[in-house]
Amino acid sequence: MESVSLDSPEEVRNWLELPADVLYLIFMKLGAIEVLVRAQAVCSSWRKLSRSPQLWRCIDMREVQDYYHTDYDVENLEKMALNAIDRSDGQLIEFSAEHFTTDKVLERITDKSSPLRCLRLVSCYKISDEGLMEAAKKLPLLEELQLSYCSISEEALEAVGNSCPQLKSFRLNCHGYRSPHIESNEEAHAISKSMPELRHLHLFGNKLNNDGLQAILDGCLYLESLDLRQCFNVDLAGDLGKRCGEMIRHLRPPNDSTDDYELC
Repeated sequence: MESVSLDSPEEVRNWLELPADVLYLIFMKLGAIEVLVRAQAVCSSWRKLSRSPQLWRCIDMREVQDYYHTDYDVENLEKMALNAIDRSDGQLIEFSAEHFTTDKVLERITDKSSPLRCLRLVSCYKISDEGLMEAAKKLPLLEELQLSYCSISEEALEAVGNSCPQLKSFRLNCHGYRSPHIESNEEAHAISKSMPELRHLHLFGNKLNNDGLQAILDGCLYLESLDLRQCFNVDLAGDLGKRCGEMIRHLRPPNDSTDDYELC
């Protein structure tokens, strides 16, 4: 029996020589921030790959907590977002961000990416009504929009809906029920009047009541899923609840569990 040499060197993978298609998949898994902060600085070939427009068709910059209280503050995150959008070279179809997005970022998106299909914004308080409305005018192909924890008026919501006739999915989630006995249907009416093609609507923690829900059902006849969790001004007993059951395939009622709520 031949003896195995204990002195034979272990095979070591050279990450710098990985095929471009494999590196591309790795970069996709890393995400926009990691590529901009770390991966592109490894070597010239990685830097070249990091500038490929295909890599930036979908930009997700929502998980930014690790970059707060560091050199990568809100201002630098904005600069990174602008850089990423520029690298997409007009091919951007999805953009997601949390906390730092501004009107300037929206303007850059619309200047570079008219084919954008999906825009997800969470806790982006620096976005103004005017900035969002101007951006929406240049996004006629938008199909999915999320404005969770953003300070946007009902007038702006209606304008966005009118500018984006292909909108199929809309998330307008809040922090849950923090203002008992306060009712407001303005947002519901804006949605009902301007987003008739909606299939999916999330209104977690909204202050709408039965009148607002009725308006949505009347104006959004193609709804397939509706999230009303924490919308405690809504009473689904009686005819309204029956209509929801007949019309909505996937309904999350006000008292439904929040364990799977992504923004808790």
